[in-house]
Amino acid sequence: MAPTDETGQAARHPTTPGAPPPAGPPTAPISGPGARMPRWLPRAMVLALALYAVFQLGSWAFHQLIGLLINVLIAFFLALAVEPAVSWMAARGVRRGLGTFLVFLGVLIAAAGFVTLLGSMLAGQIVKIVEDFPDYLDSVINWINTHFHTELRRVDIQEGLLRSDWLRNYVQNSATGVLDVSAQVLGGLFQLLTIGLFSFYFAADGPRLRRTVCSLLPPARQAEVLRAWEIAVNKTGGYLYSRGLMALVSGLAHYVLLEFLEVPYAPVLAVWVGLVSQFIPTIGTYLAGALPMLIAFTVDPWYALWVLIFVVIYQQFENYVLQPKLTSRTVDIHPAVAFGSVVAGTALLGAVGALIAIPAVATLQAFLGAYVRRYDVTDDPRVLGHRGPGGGGPGVLMRVRHRWVRRPGAGRPRGGDTGAS
Repeated sequence: MAPTDETGQAARHPTTPGAPPPAGPPTAPISGPGARMPRWLPRAMVLALALYAVFQLGSWAFHQLIGLLINVLIAFFLALAVEPAVSWMAARGVRRGLGTFLVFLGVLIAAAGFVTLLGSMLAGQIVKIVEDFPDYLDSVINWINTHFHTELRRVDIQEGLLRSDWLRNYVQNSATGVLDVSAQVLGGLFQLLTIGLFSFYFAADGPRLRRTVCSLLPPARQAEVLRAWEIAVNKTGGYLYSRGLMALVSGLAHYVLLEFLEVPYAPVLAVWVGLVSQFIPTIGTYLAGALPMLIAFTVDPWYALWVLIFVVIYQQFENYVLQPKLTSRTVDIHPAVAFGSVVAGTALLGAVGALIAIPAVATLQAFLGAYVRRYDVTDDPRVLGHRGPGGGGPGVLMRVRHRWVRRPGAGRPRGGDTGAS
C-alpha cells in the first residue's frame, strides 16, 4: 500500500530530476469580470457598424437621386431614338453636334406648334362654353320643371351658388394652391431641361460614350456591349417609327370623320388623337377619344355617339390589322407581353416606365434571342391547336360531312350525268 499522511491522503512522491512534472488538473476558462474579449471582436464590430453606415448612406443617396436617375434613363432612351437620324446626317458630313441640334430643334418646333394649337382650341372652346352656359342652364331647368313639376328659376340658382359656402371655400383653396401649381410648373420645366441636356449629350457624344464604356471591359465583352447597344438603337428607333406611322394613319382617319361631321378644330383634334393614342400605352386610346367626343357634344350630342363608335371600330382595326403589319419587323413582341411590360413599367416608374417599357422589353427579347438556342417543334396536334387522339372525337363539321356522305344516294351520280362524256 502507498504510504499516507495523517489526513489519509496518499503521500506525494518527489519528482525525479530530469522528468517532466506531472500534468495538473485542466484549468477552467476565465469568465469573471476580469475576463478579456477576443482580439477579433472589436474589429468585427467596427466593420459591421461601418457596413451599416455605408448602407444607410447609400440608401439615403439613392432616394435623394431617384429623380435624377429617372431623368437620365429617359434621356438615354431619347438619345437611342434620335441616334439613327443623327448617324444618317453624320454619314453625310454633318457634325454630330450640329445634327443632334437640328433634330432636337425640329422636335421642339413641332411640339411647340402642337401645344399652341391645342391651347388655342381649348381656350376657344372654354370661352364658348362659358358664353353658352346660361342657355344650357335654361334648357336643363325647363326640362326639370316640365318633368318634375317644379318652379326653378335660373336667378335663384345663381344667387344660391354665389352665396354658398362651397364656392367660398373653393375660391380660398384655389388662391392658396396657386403657389403650389406655379412650383410644379417650374419643376416640370426644369425636369424637361435636364432631360433635354442629357439626351443631347448622349446623342452628340454617342461614339465617345461607347468608347469610354468599352475601355472598361475586356475585348470579348466589348463586342457584346456594342451588339446590345446596336439592338437597343434599332428597337427604340423602330418603335418610334412604327408608332409615328400609326399616329399618322389614326390622325388622318379621325380627321376625315371630324370634317364630315363639321366638328370645329378638326386638324388639331386629329393630331391629338394620333399622338395620344399611340404614345400613351393602354389608356391612350380612351384619353385621345374623350376630347373629340366632348367637342362634338357641343355641336350635337349625337355626333359624340358617332365619334365613340368610330373610335371603337378603328381601335379594333388597328389592333388586328394595322399594328401587326407595322410592328412585325421592329418590335415584334406578343400583345400579352407588351401589356404586362407596360403594367410592370408603370408599377416601377409610373408614366415614364409605361413609355419605355415596350422598347426595353423588345431590346431584351432581341438580345436574348441571339443566345437562346431554339429547336424545331414536333407536329403534335396539341401544338397545332387540334384535339389529340381520343380528345372528344371528330369535330361537328366532320361529323356532318360523314353523315352527308353516308346518306343513301348521296354519292351516286344524277340521272343526267350517267352518260359517257
